[in-house]
Amino acid sequence: MDVREKVCRGEKRKYYRFRFAKFYGGIATADCTGCNLKCFFCWSWRPRDLLIGRFYSPREVFERLVRIAEKNRVNKVRISGNEPTLCEKHLLEVLELFQGTNLLFILETNGILLDKRYVRELSRFDNLHVRVSLKGTNEEEFRALTGSSGFKKQLDALKNLLDQGVSFHPAVMVSFSSKQNFERLLEKLREMDPYLVKSLEVEEVVLYPHVREKIREHLGERGP
Repeated sequence: MDVREKVCRGEKRKYYRFRFAKFYGGIATADCTGCNLKCFFCWSWRPRDLLIGRFYSPREVFERLVRIAEKNRVNKVRISGNEPTLCEKHLLEVLELFQGTNLLFILETNGILLDKRYVRELSRFDNLHVRVSLKGTNEEEFRALTGSSGFKKQLDALKNLLDQGVSFHPAVMVSFSSKQNFERLLEKLREMDPYLVKSLEVEEVVLYPHVREKIREHLGERGP
């Protein structure tokens, strides 16, 4: 069964918590359940694999995020935790509710599903910023980290966002990448558009205890 059939139900989507986080200078966060990748270093692997949580409507998500933002006096909200783009109907309806507010919506995604059509839909929202997290620096690393193929789709997502004028920036996980491969990625991004290098966020694995456990399980004695 496709993971979308388990976490998407009409306009509703499954979430496992709502919280305030200190990232981005403070942000109201809705953590969703379910992902189309299986990164072995994922900090959110339990809700990804166990599909815990319950279903919420777009209006319920909107109201919870607004309350958290108001309580903590911040102007940013996001859907995080797993892969927000899985439930397109739900996501677009959430974005519609935030349109016209003074809140910036940050969409954190792996970009795999962001084809031209999907990105055209996202381009309607002027208070949206997309963060695309690249899993490694090339197809080989992507496969090693996720167990599947898809790196080209991530690069295609960057191009689609550029072409549609959507506010976004790329991020890249480099904890398992060589310096040489990272430099090659920079050159590839530079060829696509210099903005991609200028705005690139370099991220490394945060070794929470449960993450360290999963990495050791995957890498054996070579793990941290």
